[in-house]
Amino acid sequence: MSSVSTVPDPTSWEIPPSLNPRGTVLLLPGRGEDPRLYERLGARIAADAYRVRAVADPSRWPREAARQVKEALADGEPAKPLVLAGSDAGALFAVGLVAAGEVEVDALVLAGLPTKDVAASQPADWSEELGSRTACPTHQGRLAEPGRLERGALYAPLPREWYDRADLSKVSVPVLGLHGAADPVSPPAAARTAYAAAPRAELVTLADGRHDAFNDLSHRTAAATVVLFLERLRLGADLAPIAISEELPR
Repeated sequence: MSSVSTVPDPTSWEIPPSLNPRGTVLLLPGRGEDPRLYERLGARIAADAYRVRAVADPSRWPREAARQVKEALADGEPAKPLVLAGSDAGALFAVGLVAAGEVEVDALVLAGLPTKDVAASQPADWSEELGSRTACPTHQGRLAEPGRLERGALYAPLPREWYDRADLSKVSVPVLGLHGAADPVSPPAAARTAYAAAPRAELVTLADGRHDAFNDLSHRTAAATVVLFLERLRLGADLAPIAISEELPR
């Protein structure tokens, strides 16, 4: 495991200077992850005029991560809609913040949401951990870079109270879930049950996807799905459709 002990500063991706901001996305990373690992997702969403800021890993620094989120929300007048996103432990932590009323946002975007009824995975070797996180060779290479990931963190159990706090039935804002169909850490069947408790949730399953739905082989599709959700959210919390698939006569 890495011995990283310094809380990282938030990492930001700004919109092109020629564009007006369309919203703000705050991202909580997964277990052991440096916020810079979300560069691909952040850059793509920022290119569509949504400001993106990734904060510290809450599994290592829960107080500091919560503080960074709250400071970002209070920083001037962030462009709306305000969306709190998270991956793995970051997703669970994000739900807890909103369900407990600690932060007020317009929506949640969650990837690889852990489920309370699944026991913590057994420790694996490095190659197995990489394969559980993502099947994308480019992202696997980034995870292997020094200082980017605390190895073995994916198998560390999360505090039981996090699961109690992360009650999606208490989340009134729209929720978008992204989940790998082959997620070995958080089985899709258990995730479906968790999302079903939310008053307003949409769950998108990514074919053959692993645990890190934001950074897997289908990372472009994941980013596009998030942008489509954000565009609908801008029209209102009822998430009215913008692009409608037509059933053609045969």
